[in-house]
Amino acid sequence: MTEQKNVLGTRLQPCCKFPMTGFYRDGYCRTGPEDFGRHTVCVRINEEFLSFSKAVGNDLSTPHPEMDFPGLIPGDQWCVCVLRWKEAYEAGMAPQVVLEATHEAALAHVPLDWLQEHAVDQNQQI
Repeated sequence: MTEQKNVLGTRLQPCCKFPMTGFYRDGYCRTGPEDFGRHTVCVRINEEFLSFSKAVGNDLSTPHPEMDFPGLIPGDQWCVCVLRWKEAYEAGMAPQVVLEATHEAALAHVPLDWLQEHAVDQNQQI
Protein backbone atom coordinates (compact mmCIF):
# COMPACT_ATOMS: atom_id res chain seq x y z
CA MET A 1 0.00 0.00 0.00
CA THR A 2 1.32 3.43 -0.91
CA GLU A 3 1.50 6.14 1.70
CA GLN A 4 -1.85 7.90 1.89
CA LYS A 5 -2.07 11.66 2.36
CA ASN A 6 -4.32 13.89 4.41
CA VAL A 7 -5.95 17.16 3.33
CA LEU A 8 -2.80 19.04 4.38
CA GLY A 9 -0.67 16.98 1.98
CA THR A 10 1.19 15.12 4.71
CA ARG A 11 1.02 11.50 5.84
CA LEU A 12 -2.48 10.42 6.87
CA GLN A 13 -2.69 10.01 10.65
CA PRO A 14 -5.03 7.61 12.47
CA CYS A 15 -8.43 9.00 13.40
CA CYS A 16 -9.35 6.65 16.24
CA LYS A 17 -8.67 3.12 17.36
CA PHE A 18 -11.18 3.11 20.25
CA PRO A 19 -13.75 2.86 18.98
CA MET A 20 -12.05 1.35 15.91
CA THR A 21 -13.07 3.49 12.98
CA GLY A 22 -12.63 3.69 9.24
CA PHE A 23 -14.30 1.91 6.37
CA TYR A 24 -11.65 -0.81 6.74
CA ARG A 25 -11.89 -0.72 10.58
CA ASP A 26 -8.17 -0.01 10.88
CA GLY A 27 -8.40 3.37 12.60
CA TYR A 28 -7.77 5.40 9.43
CA CYS A 29 -10.14 7.42 7.23
CA ARG A 30 -8.69 5.88 4.10
CA THR A 31 -10.84 4.93 1.16
CA GLY A 32 -10.89 2.61 -1.82
CA PRO A 33 -13.12 1.50 -4.67
CA GLU A 34 -15.42 -0.54 -2.42
CA ASP A 35 -16.04 2.44 -0.08
CA PHE A 36 -19.08 3.88 -1.84
CA GLY A 37 -19.76 6.28 1.05
CA ARG A 38 -16.22 7.71 0.99
CA HIS A 39 -15.60 7.61 4.76
CA THR A 40 -12.79 10.16 4.54
CA VAL A 41 -13.51 12.88 7.14
CA CYS A 42 -12.24 12.36 10.69
CA VAL A 43 -14.63 14.14 13.03
CA ARG A 44 -15.01 14.67 16.73
CA ILE A 45 -18.61 13.68 17.42
CA ASN A 46 -20.92 16.09 19.23
CA GLU A 47 -24.56 15.82 20.24
CA GLU A 48 -25.70 18.22 17.52
CA PHE A 49 -24.18 16.10 14.76
CA LEU A 50 -25.59 12.88 16.24
CA SER A 51 -29.08 14.44 16.24
CA PHE A 52 -28.66 15.85 12.74
CA SER A 53 -27.39 12.57 11.33
CA LYS A 54 -30.24 10.61 12.93
CA ALA A 55 -32.80 13.09 11.59
CA VAL A 56 -31.53 12.56 8.03
CA GLY A 57 -31.60 8.78 8.33
CA ASN A 58 -28.20 7.74 9.71
CA ASP A 59 -28.41 6.85 13.40
CA LEU A 60 -24.82 6.87 14.65
CA SER A 61 -25.65 6.49 18.34
CA THR A 62 -27.29 3.05 18.27
CA PRO A 63 -24.83 0.13 18.45
CA HIS A 64 -24.91 -2.47 15.67
CA PRO A 65 -22.50 -5.22 16.78
CA GLU A 66 -23.32 -7.30 13.70
CA MET A 67 -21.70 -4.53 11.66
CA ASP A 68 -18.83 -3.98 14.12
CA PHE A 69 -20.37 -0.62 15.04
CA PRO A 70 -20.31 0.35 18.74
CA GLY A 71 -22.60 3.37 18.59
CA LEU A 72 -21.06 6.79 19.11
CA ILE A 73 -21.15 9.30 21.94
CA PRO A 74 -20.01 12.92 22.05
CA GLY A 75 -16.22 13.09 22.16
CA ASP A 76 -15.66 9.99 20.03
CA GLN A 77 -13.66 10.44 16.86
CA TRP A 78 -15.03 8.71 13.77
CA CYS A 79 -14.56 8.56 10.02
CA VAL A 80 -17.73 9.91 8.43
CA CYS A 81 -18.83 10.06 4.81
CA VAL A 82 -17.66 13.25 3.19
CA LEU A 83 -21.07 13.96 1.66
CA ARG A 84 -22.76 13.60 5.09
CA TRP A 85 -20.22 16.05 6.55
CA LYS A 86 -20.91 18.43 3.64
CA GLU A 87 -24.65 18.13 4.25
CA ALA A 88 -24.13 18.90 7.95
CA TYR A 89 -21.88 21.84 7.10
CA GLU A 90 -24.50 23.33 4.78
CA ALA A 91 -27.11 22.91 7.55
CA GLY A 92 -24.84 24.59 10.13
CA MET A 93 -24.39 21.31 12.04
CA ALA A 94 -20.90 20.16 11.03
CA PRO A 95 -18.77 18.61 13.78
CA GLN A 96 -15.11 19.42 14.36
CA VAL A 97 -12.60 17.91 11.93
CA VAL A 98 -9.15 16.43 12.58
CA LEU A 99 -7.33 17.61 9.45
CA GLU A 100 -4.28 15.37 9.92
CA ALA A 101 -6.56 12.31 9.92
CA THR A 102 -8.89 13.43 7.09
CA HIS A 103 -8.05 11.77 3.77
CA GLU A 104 -7.13 14.02 0.84
CA ALA A 105 -9.95 12.43 -1.21
CA ALA A 106 -12.39 14.56 0.82
CA LEU A 107 -11.15 17.59 -1.13
CA ALA A 108 -12.94 16.30 -4.22
CA HIS A 109 -16.22 17.13 -2.44
CA VAL A 110 -15.53 19.93 0.05
CA PRO A 111 -13.05 22.81 -0.04
CA LEU A 112 -10.18 22.84 2.43
CA ASP A 113 -11.33 26.13 3.94
CA TRP A 114 -14.63 24.53 5.04
CA LEU A 115 -12.70 21.79 6.82
CA GLN A 116 -10.30 24.33 8.34
CA GLU A 117 -13.25 26.32 9.77
CA HIS A 118 -14.02 23.27 11.92
CA ALA A 119 -10.47 22.10 12.59
CA VAL A 120 -9.54 20.69 15.97
CA ASP A 121 -6.20 19.37 17.18
CA GLN A 122 -6.30 15.57 17.43
CA ASN A 123 -4.68 15.69 20.87
CA GLN A 124 -6.90 18.49 22.22
CA GLN A 125 -9.21 17.28 24.95
CA ILE A 126 -12.86 18.29 24.99
